[in-house]
Amino acid sequence: MKFNIALLAGDGIGPEVIDQAVKVSDAVAKKFGHEITWKPALTGAAAIDAVGEPYPDETHDVCATSDAVLFGAIGHPKYDNDPSAPVRPEQGLLKMRKKLGLFANVRPTFTFSSLLDKSPLKKERIEGTDLVFLRELTGGIYFGEKGRRDDGETAYDNCVYTRAEIQRLAKKGFELAMTRSKKLCCVDKANVLETSRLWRETVQAMEKDYPEVEVSYEFVDAVAMRLVQWPNEYDVLITENLFGDILTDEASVISGSMGLMPSASMGADIALFEPIHGSYPQATGLNIANPMATVLSAAMMFETAFNLPEEGKAIRNVVNKALAEGIVTEDLANGGKTYGTKEVGDWLAANI
Repeated sequence: MKFNIALLAGDGIGPEVIDQAVKVSDAVAKKFGHEITWKPALTGAAAIDAVGEPYPDETHDVCATSDAVLFGAIGHPKYDNDPSAPVRPEQGLLKMRKKLGLFANVRPTFTFSSLLDKSPLKKERIEGTDLVFLRELTGGIYFGEKGRRDDGETAYDNCVYTRAEIQRLAKKGFELAMTRSKKLCCVDKANVLETSRLWRETVQAMEKDYPEVEVSYEFVDAVAMRLVQWPNEYDVLITENLFGDILTDEASVISGSMGLMPSASMGADIALFEPIHGSYPQATGLNIANPMATVLSAAMMFETAFNLPEEGKAIRNVVNKALAEGIVTEDLANGGKTYGTKEVGDWLAANI
């Protein structure tokens, strides 16, 4: 098979970890007889520096005409530390999600048997954890009307959702639950927020279409607590944009490192795959960034975008082998030998 894949390396450690995912993907393609054409494009701070826009039209055209998008990270301190900056790298990410129609962020959280002791949580609490968050990406407070009034002394951010936005996200949640343990949790704050009440009544109305799925409804603060107490009680969770942003970062510590967790952003026509970590500018160019999350995002790409489960499994197997044998970057070394970003990527590709 032949694939055209948009390659958005972005900022900070993005280019370094993306390079390793490309190595591994090319190795898998060679092993299974596929052909990949990589289509690089600018985004984030790199794009602002080059053309003044964090998600240029040229980049959108590359993404929209590709079979999938593999994305690194965006963000740079020179924008983070300037509250008055008129254009920010993160605006490019929001614009990309909106223009490509990427409405569902799929974030799995799972553990690695060789790394259970790396988690800040007790081994007996997290062992066997395997859950997935579906976070709505194109609505909510991030996209609502915002501004200042009273001479700048009052700020506001409006949270707005339509029933249709909730339905399309919930539909993916129900469908995913049907392929797993048939358990779905809707996370909201329906005791306080009107948008959450719309979420709850919309999902309740959809239950009849999926009678085999056991649905629960929990407030976001309760889920935040239970995630670190009994994560094994969850399977598929659906939630709105802001809640999902916070909860998925919290869930990432279960595995022991944000450098291990992949994600996908799904739309009707195309999907984007990326690690959940940020651009980690302090590590840029030091060859210390953990590439595993980006490599596992490539595994999700083969499985989800191309329906090639064996190719994805090959990547997951080699990552597990590397972790078990200690072929890891400094964040996971635990006093043992440390490997650089490039060396880990080379090892993974060679062992495919």
